[in-house]
This record gives sequence, C-alpha cells and structure tokens, in this order.
Amino acid sequence: MKQICLDLEKQYQEFDDLVAGLTKEQWYEKTPGLQWTIYDQVAHITFFDHEALLSIENLSLFKKRAEKFMNVIRAGQSWRAYVNPLLDAGTPEKILTLWRDIRIRLMLRLSKMSPRDRMAWYGPDMAARSMATARLMETWAHSQDVFDTLAIKRVNCHRLYHIAHIGVKTFAWSFIIKEQRVPQIKPHVELTGPSGELWKWGESTSTQRVWGSAKDFCLVVTQRRNIADTQLKWQGEDAKKWLTIAQAFAGVSQEHPAPGLGVVEYKS
Repeated sequence: MKQICLDLEKQYQEFDDLVAGLTKEQWYEKTPGLQWTIYDQVAHITFFDHEALLSIENLSLFKKRAEKFMNVIRAGQSWRAYVNPLLDAGTPEKILTLWRDIRIRLMLRLSKMSPRDRMAWYGPDMAARSMATARLMETWAHSQDVFDTLAIKRVNCHRLYHIAHIGVKTFAWSFIIKEQRVPQIKPHVELTGPSGELWKWGESTSTQRVWGSAKDFCLVVTQRRNIADTQLKWQGEDAKKWLTIAQAFAGVSQEHPAPGLGVVEYKS
C-alpha cells in the first residue's frame, strides 16, 4: 500500500497544482467530452473521494448513499445536479479546501489498510489497493479533461502503469457492463511507458493483441479519446471490440467520445 498511496498522493497534487492558480472565469470553462466545467471536474473527484472514505468509516451509510446515487444515474438524471449540492461548496475556493481535507483523511485511512482488505463500491467490492488504484485512475482521467481545456500538454510518468493495469484488468467488465458476451481469449497487451519501458500483460501466444503507447491506452480505457485519435494497434476482432467499449471505471455503462473530441493543439 505504501507505493500506491505515494503515487496517489502525487496524482492528487498534480491535479491540485493544475487548478489552484486558475481565475474564477477559468474554473467555469467547459471541458471536452462531458461538457462539465473545471469546477464540476474537481467536485466529481471530491465527491467520490468522500464516498471512498465513507466506505471505510461508515459502511451502512455508504451503501444507502450509493444506492440512491445509482438510481439517479440509471434514471438518466444529471450527475452534477445531484452531486454538487451534496458537497455544499459552491465556489472554487470552497471546493478546493474541501477536497484537500477529504483526500488527506482518505490517504491516512488507505495507508493503514492491508492491500487485500475489502471495500464496498459501486458494483463489486474491491481490495483496498484496487481502490487506491481506482482513485488514481479517475483523478488522472478527470484532470486530463482540464489539461485539454487549458491546452496544456501533460508530462506523464510511471504512474501510468497503475492506470494501464486497471485498464487491462477490467477487460471482462467492459463487456459485462455493456451486457455483451465476454470473449474467452484474453488479449496480450504490450505498452510503451513514458520513459520507454515495455509493460506486458497476458499470454504472448494469444491471438488477440493490443500494442502501442501507455498514454494512448490509458486515454482509451478511461474514455478520454476515441481509438481513431490514437496510434494504438490491435490484432483480432475481440481486441478491436474491446478498445471501442473499454471502461476502466465502475458505475453505469458509458460511451467513448466521438473521433476528434478532446483532441487539442497544446500551447505548451
């Protein structure tokens, strides 16, 4: 848990550094894809960090809130309209202060848990280490929306491995949540990390393969880019299908962005 918690803390700080100096006008700029404001993106992370903390501290209350939230989402109602009022932090200054407090408390709790301790979540329970990885993944994904909005080129690092790993491990989930047949043959995945290192998952003899940059893969499995806007390669129909529906996060089924959406010309 020590390493994943350290990486999660750094992922939080990267996002914090990105938004802390923004003007009030910038906080309410709309981000690509979801068409949320930057405020909404930070509020989203704040809410689910709070719910992860609640899952540890008050399980029965978490389950009640989770059931209500899922009913809201299944009914097609607005995430923002439900989540933002619960936070009671209607300004950028307040949401940033609240998020900092919640994530510090969550980090303290997670760091004291065993990697295999189970935690309730939206869908199947998960191990504490998987929860920390999921929080890192979601923070990276939503902060990517903000990088894109501000047209700032992100400098990625080894933390992409955690996101790629959860992306590979949710192969079956991506089909299950779409109510589609889960392919019997799992893909072999080879990704090149930010420093040129090669990361591998699955059997090298698999007839289903995916390869390319870890950044592109992470953008696809977090549904920040359409595969048409990446240089990912694949072999096999099931591997291709997976890349069009991949969903590394829990909750309800969501669709990948259309080609071109989120692709920006970076200023720096």
